[in-house]
Order: sequence, then C-alpha cells, then structure tokens
Amino acid sequence: MSSHTPLTQFYCKTPKSIELILGNPSFDSTSILDNSNPPDNASSSAPASFLIIRSSTYSPDGRVFVFTQLNSVFVVDSASSADPIKLSFDNDVFDVHLSPNSSLLSVWEKPSKDAQNNWINNVSVYNLKSSTKIADYLAVSQSNWKPQYTFDERFFTKFNSKSQNQINIYEISKDFTELNLNKKPYASLVSPTTIQTYQISPGQNPSIAIFIPEKNSKPASVKIYQITKNLNFNTPISFKTFFKAERCVLKWNILGTALLALASTDVDASNKSYYGESNLYLLPRSSAQSSFSSSTRITLDKEGPIHDISWSPSSREFGVIYGYMPSKTAFFDVRGNLLHQLPQLPKNTILFSPHAKFILVAGFGNLQGTVDIYDRQQKFKKISSFKAENTSVCQWSPDGRFILTATTSPRLRVDNGVKIWHASGKLIFIKEFKELLGVDWKFQPLESFPPLKKLLEETPEEHESVKLWKLTNSTSKITASNKPKTAYVPPHARRNGTNGSTAQTSLYQKELARTIGSDLQKPFSPRQKIIPGAPEPPESKAAAKNRRRREGKKQLAPADDSISPPNSSSTNGNTAESNVSYVVGGVQSFEEKKIRSLLKKLRAIETLKTKQANGEPLEDTQVLKIKTEDKIRNELAVLGWEE
Repeated sequence: MSSHTPLTQFYCKTPKSIELILGNPSFDSTSILDNSNPPDNASSSAPASFLIIRSSTYSPDGRVFVFTQLNSVFVVDSASSADPIKLSFDNDVFDVHLSPNSSLLSVWEKPSKDAQNNWINNVSVYNLKSSTKIADYLAVSQSNWKPQYTFDERFFTKFNSKSQNQINIYEISKDFTELNLNKKPYASLVSPTTIQTYQISPGQNPSIAIFIPEKNSKPASVKIYQITKNLNFNTPISFKTFFKAERCVLKWNILGTALLALASTDVDASNKSYYGESNLYLLPRSSAQSSFSSSTRITLDKEGPIHDISWSPSSREFGVIYGYMPSKTAFFDVRGNLLHQLPQLPKNTILFSPHAKFILVAGFGNLQGTVDIYDRQQKFKKISSFKAENTSVCQWSPDGRFILTATTSPRLRVDNGVKIWHASGKLIFIKEFKELLGVDWKFQPLESFPPLKKLLEETPEEHESVKLWKLTNSTSKITASNKPKTAYVPPHARRNGTNGSTAQTSLYQKELARTIGSDLQKPFSPRQKIIPGAPEPPESKAAAKNRRRREGKKQLAPADDSISPPNSSSTNGNTAESNVSYVVGGVQSFEEKKIRSLLKKLRAIETLKTKQANGEPLEDTQVLKIKTEDKIRNELAVLGWEE
C-alpha cells in the first residue's frame, strides 16, 4: 500500500473509554476519552454515572465521531481527533443519529413532562456546523424515533408524534439552518392502519417503502411510493400483499432500484419450527427506466428459517442463507432468478465486500465460528477459511481487504476483544479488552483505495500483537499438554490409590484378577466391630433359618447322582476356607459360574439323549445340541471339573 493511500480506521468502546485505531499497517491507537482512571479531583466531584458512555457512532460519511455521557453529547473530528465539541442537555441522552452528509445531528433525550403534566419535546435536531438547534419534536418511544433523510439531505422524514399511521416529509433549507416542523409538511403519507416501519431508498430518485402488518384477517403489505408533493397512499408504484407477517425487515440495494422484504412471525402455525415462519419477497421500484416491474416471492428449496440476507454492492444480485442446519446459501439476480448455490454447511451470516469481489459466509452465535471467503469473479471459488469463535460483530473494511471480528458485551462477558483478519485468512491484529461494548469501521469511499488485483500476493505481515498473543497461547497449550491424560476414575476407585489404567471397578474385574493371582485390594466393605476376648455374636433368626434350609436340601439330594457339583464331598458349612470357589459378597466366582452353566447344558443334553433313545422325535436344533456334548466336557476339563 503506497504512502498516499489513506489508512482505514475503527473505534473500540468500553464502558468508560473510547479508542480510535488506525488500520493496517500501523494500528496506532488514539484515545479520545479515558475515564478508567480519572483524576482524584474528578472522581470525588463527579458521580460514576457521568463517566459511563451510553452511545457512540461514526457519521454515515465518516467525517465525525459522536458519543454521549449522561446529559452531554461530544462531536469529534475523526481525522484529527481534536478537542470535541460539547452539547449539553437538560435530561439524560440515550441515543444519537446523523444525516448522510453529517450536516444534521438528532439527539433523543429521556422523555419528561412539564408542570402541567404535558410531554416536553425530547428530540433535538442540530446543525453540526454551527452547533445550533434548528428543530425539536416529541418521540416518547425509542423504537421509531430516528428520522430518515434522502441521500442529498433535501428531505427530512419522521413518524407523526401523535400517531404511527402517518409519515410526514419536510423540506430542509439548503444551508441547513431552517427546519420548521410546525408548519404543513411538504408531503404526508397517511395509512388507515398502523405503519410498523418504513425505509427511505438511496439513489437519485428517492422512494419510501412502508410495511403494514396483518390485522383482523387482512393481509400484511409492503408498499413503495415515490416522494413527490402529491404523495397519495392509494397510488403506490409497487406493492406486495401476503399473510404470515408480524414483522418485516426492509433492505434497499445501493442504487435504490429494488427492495428485499423479509417477513416473519414468532409462531409457526404448522408447528414445524421453533423459530416461527419467515418468507422473502422482492419488490422492484417501478419507473420508466426499470426493465422489470412485478413483485415476487423468492422460492427457497429447504424448510426452515431465513438466517440472513445481503445485497451485493453492485445492486445486481443478493445472497440468502436459509433452512434448518446445515443451512443452504443461494444467490439470486435482481429479478429473483437463482444464480448459484453453495454446499450445505452450518452458516448464518453473509456479507459482500465493498467492491463486490469477495463474499463472506460464516456461522456465528451458537455455531463454531467458521468463516469462508469466496471469490465472486472466479465463479464462487473458495479462496480462504478461518475460525473466529464467539464472534458477535463481523464487518468488511472499507477497502475490501480486511475483516473485523469482535466479541462484545453483553452478548459475551468473557474473552472480549477485536481481531483484524486479511481476506486470505491470516490474522493481522488483535486487541483484548476486559469489557468491549462496541466496535465499528469508519466509512471511507472505495475510490480512495487502490484497486484490488491479486489477493495472495498482497498478504501483509502480522502485527506484534498477534505474535505476542500466539506466544501466550502456545505457552498455555504446552502447559496443558504436559499434564498426563488418563481414563476417568470413579471416586470409589480413587481412594484405593489406583489410576485409570489399573482401577478395577466391577466385581467381575476384581474377582478375575484375584483368581489369576493379582494382588489387588479387596473391595470396600464395612468391617464388623470385634471386641478382643468377647464371645462371637449370636446368629440371627433369619441366618439360622437359611442355614437349616440349606442343610436340609443337602440331605435330601441323591447320593448316586451322576452329575454333581465339583468337590461336593465337602459338606461342612462351618469350614472357614474353601479350595473350590471364592465368594465376594455372596456371589460365586467366575469359574464356578462357568462350571454351573456348562453342567446345566450337560443335563439338558442327557435329557435329549434319553428322549432320542426312547424313539421320540427331536428337532434339528436339539440334534445339534447333542453333538456339542464333547465340546462341553472338554471345557469342563479345562476348568478343572472331573466326574
């Protein structure tokens, strides 16, 4: 980048400070406000609320930067960062808004009433050049208070203060010294029902688009009117009516020749979606110069919500991300014809670069944060990919070469910071904050930057902040990797001093290890308290009853039984130790269980052989079972059983 090329700029706002940071390659920072550590005299005289920054923004043309503190507004020249101009107000200031060319500043104060209980005008309009107020009006609600301007700042539009059924259009004087909101408006758009939102188009022939939600079984509608002195609600130049629309987002293309209307509802009547329903409509701004005039619904071939829409700066096409995850990304021309589709991936954000060459498709929010960059001029070829986890803000730089991603509060209150990536996927700059509330690029016209030729040949060097961040992260990763990885050990096994590879947690594992001679500890069981010299505790009634029952069964068993348990000659129930089996908690050992199972099969085979000798018919499976007798006897011999 040559020396005469201007540097980009972005701001970072914390609760008590604001920094203006230059872009690549310097990334020099200028603090225009820092109340993090105020002087002792200031902290004692001013309450903490005076130090909090409520609102901040660049002007649409990037000339000035505006921020607010309690009942004051400060205007700063974004290029020089000179001493700010201060405007004071009677009540707390919550929001500000600037006209397209930074000529007028609108300020919204907290609504209040006078002694007669009448509302006081709480929106003030200032001429920024002279810092004088030229108009004021009442807007109790903060949702629709902002006025809208035509691109040349000739017209000033706002909702009627008493009713949202009417939009008034006022003409501004050429020197921006007069804006009389008390006289009859230049034109008014009056609707029989409430107008929920409206949007002024950019371009040489300004139009106004309005959205009226459905009500009392009447469909919702989006209508476009050309701003003229004889504006009539009943004569729109383009319109579309539809159902299933409680809200609508209106997006004009840069030329103001077409409008996208994203209509949505909170509840899906068909119960197919948790997110409600959404539909996308394309409305042209009909005129003598336009080559198309019919509004249409954009047909999407996958069910699910519409996650994001974005116009290309060329105004000839737009992109849509839609459908259940993994979502689809499709591109349409200005007539609504499908141009291209990307592979299905978990994405919910789409952004065109200012020169319309690159397209950013990403998955933020509850997704992994993967960012893919496609080259529109190379038939949507993917040129890079990187991961920006926990991103809440993502924007292209004015020169179309860099991408800003940031994690801000209150969306996330940890790992706050801003990162600057090159379009090739390389991390260039990083700055971390304890609490970052806002971040945004300063607008600069694309013509002030050199044309983009080859991307990968112009990859810049990473800033020192990235090198330090990588070093810190690599050290923490090495520390974490040095810790040995072992299998999960249950709490009851940990007290035995065993690790994940040797802990025997099941009864089978413990008994098997004991059988083969392993020197594992016995499983935990509560010890019976024994007093030295005291007689053995008397046998309980239940234990005596069970013992007599077992002895009776042994006496009734036939003495010449051809099949008997191994070592059955040992009938003394009081024997302290047995050479045959190990019993843990009243459960027989692994070998004894296996022997009993095989003996059971052997008895069944003897029964089948008796039936076969008596001439009774047997099934094929029973005949096959008889043939397994030798195999079973061999297994018994291996286990040490003898007849």
